[in-house]
Amino acid sequence: MQTKTERSVSPFNQELKLKGFNVFKIEEDSSATKIYSRKDFYKICLTTGKSIINYSDRSFEQEGTILFFGNPHIPYSWETISTSYVGYTCLFSEEFLNMSERSDSILKSPLFSFGGTPVLKLTEDQRLFLNSIFDKMIEEQYTDYSFKDELIRNYIHLILHEALKMQPSEKYEQHQSAASRLTNVFFELLERQFPIETADNPLQLRSPQDYADNLSVHVNYLNKSIKEVTGKSTSAHISERIVTEAKALLQHTNWNVSEIAYALGFDYPTYFNNYFKRLTGTTPKAIRSYRS
Repeated sequence: MQTKTERSVSPFNQELKLKGFNVFKIEEDSSATKIYSRKDFYKICLTTGKSIINYSDRSFEQEGTILFFGNPHIPYSWETISTSYVGYTCLFSEEFLNMSERSDSILKSPLFSFGGTPVLKLTEDQRLFLNSIFDKMIEEQYTDYSFKDELIRNYIHLILHEALKMQPSEKYEQHQSAASRLTNVFFELLERQFPIETADNPLQLRSPQDYADNLSVHVNYLNKSIKEVTGKSTSAHISERIVTEAKALLQHTNWNVSEIAYALGFDYPTYFNNYFKRLTGTTPKAIRSYRS
């Protein structure tokens, strides 16, 4: 099946994909995140406050100013504990960074690698210096300077090199159980599959085994952990999320049922119809008829 139908996404997400880069102040946006396709972008956060970051199979509890590095290939979740939380976020794609030999080696450094340490504790002097770099990037991204992308890439490299000179923070959160950490990154990986923006790139992860493989754990351990923490099975969470996305596609796109079924990973529309009816008690066509 071939189609080029695309789903409407947020203006921020469209702009980010077009430019391959965005930087913004967290305090201006009232949260540490925006809605964007995390599976496509690396992330650098400079934040001041108290938070718990679940990264792969580990958990970091941090207070004060930290520098965080997110890899789109490694699931992570972020729990903000402070009532006041400020800083900066920088998002960029591999393509934007121009994968030169220098850039490739940096992205394979411990800052972004699986098993590495993505959190660095900063002194006040380091915070002030990096604040100035983020401010320069924010200012530069809105100029008409012909070589601003190259200049912004240099700023990103400067941040990365400064980070590589620092000692990593190894303060792990000990009281959170392994099951809770695994459950958190499972939900992060689950959410990373959505929203579905095009009907010609079907959902890749649909079974507990798919998620276990991506998280490098045995499927029985994944199922046991999620059941222990949430009281529901891995399959139930996956099914509920697929149905939620199916309803959104039915109500907010003009894709036909066959396109939606394919996008959600079903080989045949009848499989999707039966799946949807079993979980919701109604049919996809009935849901579509409700939209105004």
